[in-house]
This record gives sequence, structure tokens and C-alpha cells, in this order.
Amino acid sequence: MSKNKSVGRMRVKKSGNDRIFLAVCTVVLVTLMVIVLIPLLNIIASSFSDPKAVSQGKVWLWPVDFSLDSYKNVLKYDSVWVGYGNTIFYTVCGTSMNVAITLLCAYPLAQKTFAGRKMVNKLLMFTMIFSGGMIPGYLLVKELGLLNTRWAVLLPGLMSAYNVIITRNYIETNISSELQEAARVDGCSPFKFFIHFVLPLSKSIIAVITMYYAVGHWNSYFNAFLYLNETELYPLQLFLRDILVNSQFDSSIIDDPEMAKVVQSQAEALKYSIIVIATAPLMCVYPLVQKHFVKGIMVGSVKG
Repeated sequence: MSKNKSVGRMRVKKSGNDRIFLAVCTVVLVTLMVIVLIPLLNIIASSFSDPKAVSQGKVWLWPVDFSLDSYKNVLKYDSVWVGYGNTIFYTVCGTSMNVAITLLCAYPLAQKTFAGRKMVNKLLMFTMIFSGGMIPGYLLVKELGLLNTRWAVLLPGLMSAYNVIITRNYIETNISSELQEAARVDGCSPFKFFIHFVLPLSKSIIAVITMYYAVGHWNSYFNAFLYLNETELYPLQLFLRDILVNSQFDSSIIDDPEMAKVVQSQAEALKYSIIVIATAPLMCVYPLVQKHFVKGIMVGSVKG
């Protein structure tokens, strides 16, 4: 027993090339981390700083004259609440539909007995390389009568071919044909097998594609930008885009004159606050699914 412990504690000696490779990787990763981290810290620090200090460019990585005025004023901006409500709706409903359709498509494609399996897989790969284009897509949505409706945001991206492929690979790798054969002998139908066996055994990949779809819906603005004209249907990211592109809030939609003056005078600080508000929910949810996320993305890796 002691011998096994001593063997387990032995360290593998690294050659000179291995050490150089690890050192280069460490330097590159640390550099990338700093490049990504500095803008994030600047945004967070600016959002908690005094608006005057932000407008004067005094904030870098630490709040100057700590203040919550920017957040208080942003939460008084009605469009933020409208956008938040719409984004939550698009994210919850869209992700639920996406995950359901993806699983229902991936499960039969994982069956080797499925007729036309190779052809369908080739068609999926084709759609990952070629698409109909923006103008034909707009004309299709228009002819279907979906313009200025919530369906225009949800239906065009109902299924991702990439997510279907990784889900199919997961089912093929982790759910044996022997299990399905045994269930069939006991009188279990394919649908019951999907509900009672495939879904419980696919929690990791479900967490992965759920995260993929949810992040996509939460950050999406392009479909809304193309297909929606009514501000009541705008997601939060479309309001955020307008604010960042125009570098100011639209005070014309604010009924309170005093609030309009505050918005214009503190526009620079309010931009940082609304960025934090828009990204905070995903940053809070991600740690909850990180375990499944890491496990799911290892699908197809070498196992030993």
C-alpha cells in the first residue's frame, strides 16, 4: 500500500521542450487574460464611479468617488425594463423550443437504423457552410406574416445544426445500442426510451446546448433589428446597441423633463451601468452549469 502511494506521488519529469512549451502557453494565456480583464474591470469600475469622474476620464481599474447614481438612473429608464422583459421572454421561450427541437432531431440521427441518416447529416453540414442569405430570409419572414411579432425573433433560429451534431455524437457515444435493444425487448417504445432513458442520461449535453442557446438569445439583437419596428418588442440588447452606437440615451421617449436632463448629462456613466446590468444575469447563471458544461464539451475527446 505504501509502495502504491509513493508511486502515485512520483512526478513525471518534464523535458526541456516541454518546459518551454508550458512557459509559452502560460505567457500567452496570461496575456490574453489581461487583455480581456482590463476592459471588463474598467467597465465595472466606471459603472460604480461618480458620473462626473467618468465623463472626465478619471476612472481606470478602480471606482472613483464610489456612487450608485448611475444604476439608480438606469433603472428609472423605462426602456431598460421593457428590454429586460422581452429578453427574458425570448431567452426562456426560445431556449426551451431550441432544446426540444434539437433533442428530437438528434435522437433519430443517432440511430444507425434510421433510413436516410447519412443524407440528413449531409444536409445539416451543408447548412453550416451555406445559407439562404439575409434578404431571402427577410422576404420569407415577411411572406409568413411574422414581421413585428415575437415569432420573427424565435423561429428563424429555431435549431442550430452544430448543436444537433454535438448532441447526436453525445447520444451515440454515451447511450449504448445494447441498452436500447434490451428496452425494446421489454416492450419499451422508441418514444418512451427517449423520455425515460435518453433524457436522464443526457443531462450534461442538455446543459451545454441550453447554455449555448440561452447565451445566443440573451446577446442576440440582429433578428430583432431586421424584423421588428415596434420598440415594445425590442430586446435589451437592441436598446443597448442603440445606446452604444449613438453614445447617448434617447431622451425623447422620457416623459419626465428632469430625468431627461439627468440622462443626457450622465450618458457616459449610464452606458457602463447598463452594460453591467445586461451581462450580470449570465455571469450569475454560468457557475451553476459549469460542471455539466465542462463535462459536455469533452464529447468526442480521447478517453483512457
